[in-house]
Amino acid sequence: MSNSSSITEFLLLAFADTRELQLLHFWLFLGIYLAALLGNILIITAVACEHCLHTPMYFFLLNLSVLDIASISTTLPKSMANSLWDSKAISYAGCASQVFFLFFFFGAEYSLLIVMAYDRYVAICTPLHYETLMGSRACANMAAATWGSGFLHGLLHTASTFSLPLCQGNSVDQFFCEIPQILKLSCSDAYLREIGLLVFSLALASGCFVFIVLSYVQIFRAVLRIPSEQGRHKAFSTCLPHLAVVSLFISSCMVAYLKPPSISSPSLDLVVAVLYSVVPPAVNPLIYSMRNQELKDGLRKLIQWVHLQQQ
Repeated sequence: MSNSSSITEFLLLAFADTRELQLLHFWLFLGIYLAALLGNILIITAVACEHCLHTPMYFFLLNLSVLDIASISTTLPKSMANSLWDSKAISYAGCASQVFFLFFFFGAEYSLLIVMAYDRYVAICTPLHYETLMGSRACANMAAATWGSGFLHGLLHTASTFSLPLCQGNSVDQFFCEIPQILKLSCSDAYLREIGLLVFSLALASGCFVFIVLSYVQIFRAVLRIPSEQGRHKAFSTCLPHLAVVSLFISSCMVAYLKPPSISSPSLDLVVAVLYSVVPPAVNPLIYSMRNQELKDGLRKLIQWVHLQQQ
């Protein structure tokens, strides 16, 4: 038996025992990581450089891309390094840092998705008040509030989790330090405090999701009243991707953190963890750019400019 004061490192889940499969895991995660970096960096650069994209919606999208890069960089590089060097270890401080930054960035991202839903609601349902409600100062305050709420979210859960006595070993059955897996190592009923915090956080997130859905009900009603087919297409193209991102994020997080132990299994835990920690940052750029003509035009101009500079 050991306790948290004697633990200096944790052992993460290895994807495979054979060297060939470890290298396959490394190259697969490297490809996903580079795709996520490239897609989000392209969006950040396009929004920053194209004057026509200097609007609240794209300002929040830029923040979302920054958070996506930060969140996927919290988990994948360490997992890739362990596979490459045939290791499982992560230091105690490194594990605590993963938990803090993951909850920081995910908390900020979800808050930002709520703000983005509000932005679309104001733009479509009350367009005459849009400039007043979504001015530059208001947008900056909203962005600061999302980052601040994420920081407090990460700090609260990290402090609660790593104040627990751990005496069930140091093996974390996940490819990164995930709170439900760390709680399994606890030998005290105090872990119920962190479970309560998780339930409260997800209940609050579910309430916010209901708010988002109700906002989109009003948005879609307003969109259907738009006489122009082109106008309806533009409105749907900016709303549907956002709703898809929110739905994937909240559903996978709820399964990961609220599923009962009776249905828990290493393979299910792994799939769900990939769904909420790896998939959204990688596919968000694709989701937001596929149906958004303004963003596609901005990216096209950016690529053309880079091509001209190389000639």
